[in-house]
Amino acid sequence: MGPLAYAAEYVPEDEPLLAARAYAADLGGTEPVQPAVGATIRFLACAVGARTVVEIGTGCGSSGIWLLRGMRPGSTLTSVDIEPEYQRMARKAFTQAGFAQNQCRLILGRALDVLPRLSDGAYDMVFCDADVRDYPDYLIAALRLLRPGGVVAFNNALPTGTLRDDPEAFDSTTDLAHQVRGDDRLVPVLIPLGNGLLAAVKRGD
Repeated sequence: MGPLAYAAEYVPEDEPLLAARAYAADLGGTEPVQPAVGATIRFLACAVGARTVVEIGTGCGSSGIWLLRGMRPGSTLTSVDIEPEYQRMARKAFTQAGFAQNQCRLILGRALDVLPRLSDGAYDMVFCDADVRDYPDYLIAALRLLRPGGVVAFNNALPTGTLRDDPEAFDSTTDLAHQVRGDDRLVPVLIPLGNGLLAAVKRGD
């Protein structure tokens, strides 16, 4: 086994995560985060001592489970998605993973409609796993939502693979990368996991 393959499987999925992945496969249309990406966002949530996290793109609960496992006890994950069936399955996955209902605030709706209703500077982390065309707008929202020292992370942030066949999506990921790297308020890193995990820390005031 090569080093990349070993790293990809270093933190494997357990039964609740495998169940969430199976729900996604049954519904179709949503691809759960890869285990290495999940392990990394769990690490980031733990590293910043996250109590409040916003997730854009609930899916069927895989990334939410990883995030909740990195967050501190008594924390709240606020997760936004436009698909009610995804959120229904995510709620089931969270329960199977042992999380109480009050730890997972699921909001149905377009993220760009929901995010303006969330409080400024009240969140430790924002994780985006949604339509990459909206990522530049989500970055603007994340900068408002995050406290100093908070982290924003974008899944599927490399303009590669199938994105090359979609000029709008390709341009959005490219624009996002430039925005993050060029913003003096952020300390970025682009990690070659999955289709790219772009993360950044919001500097203190």
